[in-house]
Amino acid sequence: MKNSTLKYFIIAGTLTFFIACSVKKDKFINRNYHALTSEFNVLYHGDLALQEGVQGLVNNYNDNFWEILPIERLPKTVDQLTPNETKNPSFERAEDKAVKAIQKHSMNIAGSEKNSQMDEAYLLLGKSRYYENRFLPALEAFNYVLYKYPQSNNIYQAKVWREKVNIRLENEEGAIKNLKKLIANKQISGQDLADANAILTQAYVNLGSNDSAVATIKVAKEKTKLNEEKARYLFILGQLYESLNYQDSARMAFDEVIQMNRRSPRRYVINAHVKKAKQYSSGEDTLTFTKKFNELIEDRENRPFLDILYHEYGNFYSKNKLTDKAKNLYNLSLKTKSRDSYLVASNYRNIADIHFEDAQYKKASFYYDSTLTVLDNRSREYRSIKKKRENLNDVIRYEDIAKTNDSILAIVKMNTNERENYFTEYIAKLKVEDEKKAKLAIQQAEKEKNIEQNTGASLGKGALTPMSDVAATKSQMMPPGMGAPDGGSSNFYFYNPMTVSFGISEFQSKWGKIKLQENWKLNAITKPDFSSEDPNETSEDSKEELQKANPLYELAYYLEAIPTDSKTIDSLATERNTAYYQLGLIYKEKFKEYELAADRFEQLLKNNPEEKLILPSKYNLFRIYEQLKSEKALTYKNQIITEYPNSRYVQIIQNPASSSLDNASPVQVYNRLYKEWNANQIKNVYEELNFRIEQFYGDEMIPKFEMLKAKAIGRLKGLTDYKNALNWVAVNYPNQQEGKEAAEMLKTELPKLEALQLPSKEVSSWKIIFPETKDAKQVVVEKIQKYITDSKRTDLSLSTDLYSENENFIVLHGFVDADTAFATLSLLKEQKDYKLKHESYIISTEDYKIVQIKKQFEDWKKLKKN
Repeated sequence: MKNSTLKYFIIAGTLTFFIACSVKKDKFINRNYHALTSEFNVLYHGDLALQEGVQGLVNNYNDNFWEILPIERLPKTVDQLTPNETKNPSFERAEDKAVKAIQKHSMNIAGSEKNSQMDEAYLLLGKSRYYENRFLPALEAFNYVLYKYPQSNNIYQAKVWREKVNIRLENEEGAIKNLKKLIANKQISGQDLADANAILTQAYVNLGSNDSAVATIKVAKEKTKLNEEKARYLFILGQLYESLNYQDSARMAFDEVIQMNRRSPRRYVINAHVKKAKQYSSGEDTLTFTKKFNELIEDRENRPFLDILYHEYGNFYSKNKLTDKAKNLYNLSLKTKSRDSYLVASNYRNIADIHFEDAQYKKASFYYDSTLTVLDNRSREYRSIKKKRENLNDVIRYEDIAKTNDSILAIVKMNTNERENYFTEYIAKLKVEDEKKAKLAIQQAEKEKNIEQNTGASLGKGALTPMSDVAATKSQMMPPGMGAPDGGSSNFYFYNPMTVSFGISEFQSKWGKIKLQENWKLNAITKPDFSSEDPNETSEDSKEELQKANPLYELAYYLEAIPTDSKTIDSLATERNTAYYQLGLIYKEKFKEYELAADRFEQLLKNNPEEKLILPSKYNLFRIYEQLKSEKALTYKNQIITEYPNSRYVQIIQNPASSSLDNASPVQVYNRLYKEWNANQIKNVYEELNFRIEQFYGDEMIPKFEMLKAKAIGRLKGLTDYKNALNWVAVNYPNQQEGKEAAEMLKTELPKLEALQLPSKEVSSWKIIFPETKDAKQVVVEKIQKYITDSKRTDLSLSTDLYSENENFIVLHGFVDADTAFATLSLLKEQKDYKLKHESYIISTEDYKIVQIKKQFEDWKKLKKN
């Protein structure tokens, strides 16, 4: 009986299962079967896969706290993925589950969906596509929910996710419009309201409307029930206040993050402390600040954040001008091997800035190089630092020249006794320093030898010896390419004379004084004649050899190197003065370091420089002190006006229009002068070039100014002066494009021009020329123009041609032969309507060209008379 009952139950259950599996029947059992199967089987596992994928994204995402944080912690989009990165398989699995639920459990009967879980399936489908950065397919899924399931309890969630997609598709304006309408509905609440305001904040931030974003992020952080989101939204609120320069409000927001303590992820708390530290001013309580940061650093829980803590602590000491402590903390930050590349770059940059301010330009250049290797080469900061680094090459070169030449010239001024005392003291200090280095090198060698022996014994014969602890301590956190930590000489054995001397003594005490030959060790054993009998004699010999090997210990070495020739000394002084002048310009124009620039110009004026450097130096000092609002500006202004009343600088100082023109950059000035050159305003260009070359002396545009000046000289003064001017450019700027161009012209173009001789053998056309005078200029031009109009000679043309600085020609062009030109000139002289009695000449076009190039008008007139 029991078996029969069980059989009936099985049959009934099986029939019920098959009846419930149908998606075409709108029955209670069908609806609930598919709803339960969708929710607790397919969609459940799909949601698990989605959560797993999202957690993977979050774990692999590093926030950039240097910028306003995004609302969502999402990584790069697909088109930004590197070749080694792949999609997250969890999202593919979630999408598969959503598709399976839709395909197998959707009950679309008579145009209406009977399975209450299908809106969840489409939401899961849209989310999985969204996290895979497939935004258009995701948008389709969310729109389907809005279109097909308007009464769904997930309708607001679907609307929020749709606007997330719009923002990722850079349709912020549409997203803002839809989200405002959604929030104004007043029916949205809870987490949906928090999400809507959060994503609206993102849209405002993307459009740069940070003031509008403040209001929406406040609502989001109040409505969310998730502590992680609350902490993030509070931190973003503080960043938004910072961007609007509301520092007090920003500090309050960061304080709220800190007060959340363990309810907030640690990254937000630490960076909130850092943000507050950035607002620190030197007038505040330093004791409280240092106590708080020391506690944060000592807290074991904060070890993952030591990089940013050390960095900000270094910024604190840097603001307080305690640069040694600041450098130490920046180096500690570097030693943490932070994954934040911008933080690493900032550490290097800040150390470089400290060395730059201390005038340690070589060290600064090393750290700037390290900064550039880490910094994003597409950023504006990268370009700025790169330009500063390139300018440092000139600074280093000129500072070395100034320092070296100053030292040499100071020694030149000493008398014999002063020189000997100076170098004797220097040699004594050098020996002491070398002895210290030798002892340290010997101690180091002995320690490393003992460690090697002990390690070899413990590891066994032939084992590899690890790096000694002593050697490891020598490793400093220095930028790539930098030398010894103290900036001193190398520790290489043979570079130090004291270690060499020690080695010689040790060798001779063991082997004696032997000859350099093959099998020396065997000879030393079998032939004791070669060994030294007197140990003291060996020591003296080694000292003598040491003196020969190291002339730096000999007084004569230095005294003989002092220059005595007046030309050499004058050359050193000139080179030194030029270096000071260019340093002043570089600090003023390129670095805006006005105090350093003023110091270099002031030092230059103390050195009794060449006349050409005095006026521009005083003018630059006037401009610098004017910028610094110093009373010295008036002093230099009066000196310039009194001592150089007719100079261009006085015109600039007294004429506001000229002053505004003076503020133009070298590039702008050159472009304007080049246009004037093409407009044939040669005299004006030449006059201004003389002034501008003085004004911009040392700038990278100077070769271009010099080349344009050479061309102007050629037009005004002739071939000989043109050749000298080109030679000047070629010699002084051999590595610049203008110098190479000038050298090529001297090689190819100038010989051809020099070969031109009067009279020319070839004649193609003729001209009538009238030397221009004050009386002739207006009359001749008017009469000739009247003749051209009256005669309707369209083949003739009139021009005023530059000849030299003080002479021009009025030229009538277009005559095919000399007879026609002679007839025309006769008519102009004799016809009553013209009556030109002014000086005039008939010349061939080819001769006129030679006259202009070589300025041989007087020579041509003599040839014509003959």
